[in-house]
Amino acid sequence: MRGLMLSLFPGLGLLDLGFIEQGWTVVRGPDIVYGTLHDIRNFHPPAGVFEGVIGGPPCQAHSRLAAIVRYRWGRAAPDLIPEFARCVNEAQPEWFLMENVPSAPDPEVEGYAVHAFLLNNRWLVNSTPQNRLRKIWFGVKGKQEVDLRRWIEYTALEAVEFEGAVLANGQFRERRLSKKTDKSNALVRKSLSLQGLPEDFFDPTPLTVEGKQRLIGNAVPLPMSRALAKAIRVYLNGGNGHGQERMAGVPDRGQRRPDVGAEIVRTAQGNQSALRADERESPGVAGGSRAGSGWVGD
Repeated sequence: MRGLMLSLFPGLGLLDLGFIEQGWTVVRGPDIVYGTLHDIRNFHPPAGVFEGVIGGPPCQAHSRLAAIVRYRWGRAAPDLIPEFARCVNEAQPEWFLMENVPSAPDPEVEGYAVHAFLLNNRWLVNSTPQNRLRKIWFGVKGKQEVDLRRWIEYTALEAVEFEGAVLANGQFRERRLSKKTDKSNALVRKSLSLQGLPEDFFDPTPLTVEGKQRLIGNAVPLPMSRALAKAIRVYLNGGNGHGQERMAGVPDRGQRRPDVGAEIVRTAQGNQSALRADERESPGVAGGSRAGSGWVGD
C-alpha cells in the first residue's frame, strides 16, 4: 500500500482514479467546480504529509486562443500553474506530476528536478482512439531528473483512424478544426467512451447534460492516468516492472517518442505527411476546473 497523495484541480477525478488503482490514498484538494469557497488560492496544504502531488491546472491562459479572448473580452482566465507550484512548495512531497497543454510553461518548484515530455492518449496500450496530446511534468525532490517514459507501456501500432479530442463545450478537436455537435446524452456517452469510461458512468448523478459534458471534457483520459500512475509505481519500486525501460533512444526533454509502429503504417499506406499534423497541435483541455471562467479553451 502506498502513502497519501494530494490531488490539485481534481475536477471529475479521472487523474486520481489511476493512482487509486495503484494503491495510493488520494486526498482531493479544492476545485472551483464545487463553488467559489473552493478556490485553490485560499488553500495551504500541510508540509510533510503527502508522498506525491498530482494535478492539471486550467489551460485557458496557455491556449492558442487566449490572445483572441483577451482582445475580444479584455481578459482571459488566470494562470494557475504558479498556484500548483506554490502548493507543491508548501506540501514538500517526494515527487509531483502535472499535466497541461503542450504550450504551457514549466512549473517553478524550488528543490525539485523536473522532466517534461509529451504524451498522447492513443499512443498507450489498452487505450481509446481519442487523439489527445498532453504535456507531462514529473518532479523528484532533491534528485536528478527522472524520465517516466522508461516505464510507460506504449502500443506497438497506433490506429490510423482516430477520434478528435473530447472538449468541454461539446466539440471534438480534429487537427486544426473543431467539430460542433449538439449536446445530448448520446454525445456524453461517446465522450465517456473516448475518455475510457463506461457509458453509464453518470447514471446515478443529477447532473445536466451540459454539466456532464463539461466535467468529462475537462478530465484526463483514464488510460493516460493509469499509464502514468503505473509508471510512477514501477519507478518507486526501483524500476522493476513492465514498461519501456527496454527501449533505447528515449528522446530529449519535451520531445515525442519515436513511434516505429506508426512509421510502418504510414509507409505501407504511402502517406508520409498527414498523420503527424494532428500531434503537433494541442487537441484537448487540461484536467480540473476552469477557475471560474465560462470559456473553454483548446
